[in-house]
Amino acid sequence: MAFEVLDEHEQGELVRKWVRANAMSILIGITIGLLLIFGFQQWKARQLQTQGEASTTYSSLVEAINADKPDQVEAIAGTLRKDFPKSPYAVLAALRQAELAATKNEWDSVAGHLAWADSAAQDPTIKSLIALRMARVELARDKADAALAQLDRVAKADYPSMASELRGDVLLKLGRQEDARAAYEEALSHLDGMSSERNLLEMKLGNLPASAEKQKS
Repeated sequence: MAFEVLDEHEQGELVRKWVRANAMSILIGITIGLLLIFGFQQWKARQLQTQGEASTTYSSLVEAINADKPDQVEAIAGTLRKDFPKSPYAVLAALRQAELAATKNEWDSVAGHLAWADSAAQDPTIKSLIALRMARVELARDKADAALAQLDRVAKADYPSMASELRGDVLLKLGRQEDARAAYEEALSHLDGMSSERNLLEMKLGNLPASAEKQKS
């Protein structure tokens, strides 16, 4: 209330005095604010530039894959890992390398590429996909227990049909037929009636021995 009874001249004089007394603090605050804004803009621009460079490099990797030039693929993938290790394109490149190695049944190489992708990936859904693929690798290497451990890392909401089907394959490998049946049925429950994947799953179920309850009946 005391400030409100001052006339305009007095109010102006008080403001000027306050500005003079706090000029340095005001100047420092403005400077810091401008630096923060400028720094953020620079960081954002750098991020966009880096993502653009990573995208272009990944496009070159895809071209090398399509041209069947494995040496170039390895070199470009190495560049992505070195120069853009936090970019999703580096993760995608590692996944492509794993796919190429899988076509040659080079499972140790596949596992190595997937392990790198897993360490670099930040998206939870991508990490679930990597775990799913690592489970396939472990099954191919006759390491069923390790495959189950990888499947346990797959989030329930991610790839439910694929994960359940693969779990069934692993459990069947371990001789756990009833558990495999349950896993296959779980996989079927996530597919619609027109899905082309149902035929294979139903075939896997049909190849299982009759359950103990059906045998009793």
